[in-house]
Amino acid sequence: MDLVLLCVFLPLVTVAWGQYGDYYYGPYNYGDNDEWVNVYRQGFNFQCPHGQVIVAVRSVFSKKEGSDRLWNYACMPAAQSLGEPTECWWEEINRAGTEWYQTCSNNGLVAGFQSQYFPSVLDREWQFYCCRYSRRCPYSCWLTTEYPGHYGEDMDMMMYTYDYYIRGATTTFSAVDR
Repeated sequence: MDLVLLCVFLPLVTVAWGQYGDYYYGPYNYGDNDEWVNVYRQGFNFQCPHGQVIVAVRSVFSKKEGSDRLWNYACMPAAQSLGEPTECWWEEINRAGTEWYQTCSNNGLVAGFQSQYFPSVLDREWQFYCCRYSRRCPYSCWLTTEYPGHYGEDMDMMMYTYDYYIRGATTTFSAVDR
């Protein structure tokens, strides 16, 4: 009887495990802790490989280093249901020293970032690299609550399942806190 149950359930477990791999991804490999895409007070340009999008963002803050942050990103291939990327572009620059809110235009998904630090305002300007796919991305968007509650907190945000994508970001800026 145990052998019969094993023969019935083994194929089901195999199929379920295969589907599990398509929808859940565990902790992302950012590399070693020392492998940041930038150093404090320096600019950077990070782009995912073609056909991949940003799925994780990690950042640490240092007041001592000009109230700046180190950044690291992880990429993953976009879901097959989205098709292939049809076009990619750089969005307009979000200026340093201001509050801003931006999403990728034309239903694009974030596939990279470019940033420059400005010591005069102790802040960064940002530009998003966005890609549009041949099939439309689901459009019900909302701001995540996975962000630092205070400007100096570290950040580690991950998209754990397919069909959740980063489409934009927002920031606050305080002339007092910088």
